[in-house]
Amino acid sequence: MKFLSAATLFLVGLAASDAFVTNRASLGRSFVKPSSTAAGAIKIADSILELIGDTPLVRLSPKILGDDCKAEVLCKLESSNPANSVKDRIALSMITEAEARGDISPGKTILVEPTSGNTGIGLAMVAASKGYKLILTMPESMSMERRALLRAFGADLVLTPAAKGMGGAIGKAEVLATELGSEGYMLQQFNNPDNPKVHRETTGPEIWNACDGKLDIFIGGVGTGGTITGCAQYLKPLNPAMQFIALEPVESAVLSGGKPGPHKIQGIGAGFIPGNMDTSLIDEVMQISGEDAMATARDLATKEGIFCGISSGCAVKAAIEVGKRPENAGKRILCIIPSFGERYLSTALFQPILEEVAAMKAE
Repeated sequence: MKFLSAATLFLVGLAASDAFVTNRASLGRSFVKPSSTAAGAIKIADSILELIGDTPLVRLSPKILGDDCKAEVLCKLESSNPANSVKDRIALSMITEAEARGDISPGKTILVEPTSGNTGIGLAMVAASKGYKLILTMPESMSMERRALLRAFGADLVLTPAAKGMGGAIGKAEVLATELGSEGYMLQQFNNPDNPKVHRETTGPEIWNACDGKLDIFIGGVGTGGTITGCAQYLKPLNPAMQFIALEPVESAVLSGGKPGPHKIQGIGAGFIPGNMDTSLIDEVMQISGEDAMATARDLATKEGIFCGISSGCAVKAAIEVGKRPENAGKRILCIIPSFGERYLSTALFQPILEEVAAMKAE
């Protein structure tokens, strides 16, 4: 018997109700509501790309929040997207908008992009669906699962030295794009306005509608800066009192004025302030250690059944700490769960479990 994933079951159930509405008009055919049967019980997408977005919210329980957190904490499960991360949104947006401008077309353009993993996976999915050749550059320190997923979608992968961080991957992508001449096209996720645009037009409205406009604090890690910037651009005008808290690794606290450095929270802390990041919209910057992020991610799996990555643990750890502040008692906090946990199995996050299961013997 074939079992559907949790993400698929959610999308099928949501599609069967009138709740399956979108904020996707600006992205044209790629964000069209799937068709339905005459009975209206089943909705069928014409493309995997139509299933990006409309991700669920879940309320965390006292099992993980503890007794000192007096706030309500919600998680937006971006891990429920088709390629299991929030970056599916920007992958579709950047490619679709570039097509609309006439900058790229399948069969003619070779897409090139640096990635820490999740954007690359999203781009590989979209490129496969639309028929693009894709070359990705990625620091060698990113997980094996990321490498395998990128290749499984058909993308070409070039690794760059870990010591050079995302800056090294960006530099290599620029070289490759230049070598390709007119055929090459860099999407430039860190500086592409179509990145925050899709969050302003989809993620932000989804949050506002799901919360019925009742939200006090938004918490998100900063990778490209697109998610928190785009959501703030939509939500702040609706509720100017809403606070936006940006997260970065203790070990690479660039937003706080520190120096870049190696860290374990894959997906955030690129070592520079991204061009997409509008710091004027941010009320506070918090620093979370890699160890705290990983410990919280493990707790989310064992205490809540939420299987997620390191940056998700970072977001929830921050939400718990913010919820402990006396002034936030009774307030509603929302944090972003950027990605699913399977692509972190070979990392330090689950290394003890890997060693344990590898040592198991048949009885």
